[in-house]
Amino acid sequence: MKKQEYAIVDIETTGGNAKGSRITEIAIVIHDGTKVIDRWETLVNPQKEIPLPIFALTGIDNNMVRNAPIFDDVSEKVLEMLTDCIFVAHNVNFDYSFVRHQLEEAGFKWTARKLCTVRATRKIKPGLSSYSLGNLCNSLEINLENRHRAGGDADATAILFSKLLEWDTDGEMDKMIKKTAQDQQLPPNLPPQDFEQLPEKIGVYYFYNQLKQVIYVGKAVNLKKRVASHFSGHNVNAQRQNFLKDIYGISFEVCGTELMALLLECDEIKRLWPMHNRALKRFESKFGLYEYEARNGYKYLAIGKLTKFQNCIQEFNSQYDGITVLQNLAQQFKIDHRFCQYGMSIVGEFFQKNNSENLPDVDCHNGQIENAIAFLLDNRPNFVIIDKGIAIEERSCIWVENGHFYGMGYIPSDVGFTELSEIKDCVTPYRSNQYSMHLIYAYAEKYPGKVKRFETKEIATI
Repeated sequence: MKKQEYAIVDIETTGGNAKGSRITEIAIVIHDGTKVIDRWETLVNPQKEIPLPIFALTGIDNNMVRNAPIFDDVSEKVLEMLTDCIFVAHNVNFDYSFVRHQLEEAGFKWTARKLCTVRATRKIKPGLSSYSLGNLCNSLEINLENRHRAGGDADATAILFSKLLEWDTDGEMDKMIKKTAQDQQLPPNLPPQDFEQLPEKIGVYYFYNQLKQVIYVGKAVNLKKRVASHFSGHNVNAQRQNFLKDIYGISFEVCGTELMALLLECDEIKRLWPMHNRALKRFESKFGLYEYEARNGYKYLAIGKLTKFQNCIQEFNSQYDGITVLQNLAQQFKIDHRFCQYGMSIVGEFFQKNNSENLPDVDCHNGQIENAIAFLLDNRPNFVIIDKGIAIEERSCIWVENGHFYGMGYIPSDVGFTELSEIKDCVTPYRSNQYSMHLIYAYAEKYPGKVKRFETKEIATI
């Protein structure tokens, strides 16, 4: 029976992602688990310019590859050497993504089991200061020639691989090579224990970079399954590749319900503003409804952009939403439209001298403005959503006061409450915004039996 063979691969490229960049050099070393039995390398014409920073790193310039074969011309040789081998590389997902992508472009459908020598070394030789190939070669006394060239790095990785086989007394690499081994899908810089500790529960997870900064926050119905989905698939675009390389740690917080996880995710993204979160950022409120009084004593209502130093009556995600509310208020309370400013800058005085004829009585007008504002404030709902908790002996509570998300928390199931203030004491305050209230209103409409409404001063039993 033929021994299992390993294809130890290193490539040089024009950039950092397979979709927008190309291979400029490839080296493949075949190892039979005991020794090297074959070796091949070649420059590759990428059919595009090599950026100066890449030339500075690798020494490969446009002149060197001008007469080299294009990848299509060597694709059959690459496929032949890789077939039936386990694909081995230092930071394997990088090399694998390029090779697979360019083989697909050449018309070959190819996949392979993978082994990452970064991950393998972390398992077999934990506690080293660095696991980059250059630093490993220094600390493990491996001769590394032609650094940042495919042939030199592949030869050094082959030596490292041989040493790992000798040191691997617990069979760690065999476990990693199994096709179902989740560890092989993890980003190269992520400690496996960070993934292994994730529970299969509802909650929010955090990805950290090398500086321990949060770079992504996500919500999950099943934390382990959702986090694993980030690392699966064959997406070669730059955004995903850079995202995976940035992940050095994971933490999580379990939540009682999916709604609580959504609200926590929303609040954390606004608090931390992680660089890789994009979807929820577009829900940031940008406009507000303001009240002003001009020097002539008339009060105005205006829609304008939110600023840090002005308090508004109500926030809106879009200018259109704000204008719609203001138009409805003006119609309902018979407010003269000359005193409604739709989308103008909220600076200076709004009163227009050329539009000052036949003005309404100032006291009557100001009373209409005050009634409109009171209508908005008085019609803001007060309610709590009581739902399941994290543990059986508790319940969760989401508190909405005067139309704003006040906070959420957990209350003991076996304790009776007679006043709302007692429940409110168990709630952790959070910041409210239009998106969080949209989530809460949608949930309350879908599950009315979990909603307990109240007046602000009401005493209730819940």
